Amino acid sequence: MADEALTNAFTVDVEDYFQVSAFAPHIPRAEWPLRECRVERNVDRILALLDEHHTKATFFTLGWIAERYPEVVRRIAAEGHELASHGYGHERASEQSEAAFFSDINLAKLILEDLSGVEVKGYRAPSFSIGKDNLWAFDCLERAGYRYSSSIYPIRHDHYGMPEAPRHAHSVGGVLEIPATTLRFMNRNWPASGGGYFRLMPYGLSRWMIERINRTDSLPAVFYFHPWEIDVDQPRIPGIGAKTRFRHYVNIGRMEARLRRLLADFRWGRMDRLFLGNA
Repeated sequence: MADEALTNAFTVDVEDYFQVSAFAPHIPRAEWPLRECRVERNVDRILALLDEHHTKATFFTLGWIAERYPEVVRRIAAEGHELASHGYGHERASEQSEAAFFSDINLAKLILEDLSGVEVKGYRAPSFSIGKDNLWAFDCLERAGYRYSSSIYPIRHDHYGMPEAPRHAHSVGGVLEIPATTLRFMNRNWPASGGGYFRLMPYGLSRWMIERINRTDSLPAVFYFHPWEIDVDQPRIPGIGAKTRFRHYVNIGRMEARLRRLLADFRWGRMDRLFLGNA
């Protein structure tokens, strides 16, 4: 284990393969109910993996998923993990009006709390879609009763990012923003938090980045991934571009083994307990 003293945040964005933002031009939202849904079996695999490593995590879950698979939500909560919100319908916050965004996050929170019987404190925007042009979203989150957000990624990316944002947890109004983890190197923030970057980079590089953040910054890292990233048998989407195909499918077959190494190499926990304490 790399650092006995520090616990990092292990997080899962609970959505299915057909809900990925990059697939939106190819899969109309009206088709979602007609698609084979694989999220339930994949979440079960993740829960078993976490249990094997005696680890608790945070699951940012779509309201759309929770409505259709309520037992997924109940299992997450019953096994001692944190249930948090990923919004209702996986719509980017940057593409919604303030009223539509509030409706989305409020509905998701109500659904998740009603199904699980636990308070939902956290929110993560789909595709890290809160940035400099829609910081009003934090007012909506506070009004809806959220305590923290993990929705700003302080990097440059073609679909999202706010590189000038603080790299570590900070308050925005009454909400604590806990960004996905980056490493500061050569006057630039580099992604060190999971997702496609974790699948693309050699595992040793990811491990080194998290170790450096723990030791140099003396702060916990925030790691994230999606259930579809361990699913080698998911249906392939025809007609997508080469960049989208590469980003979505690269090294999916190696993902579960890498997660096992990650869980063994570091200490992990829930977002709320790491950043909110007992509050």
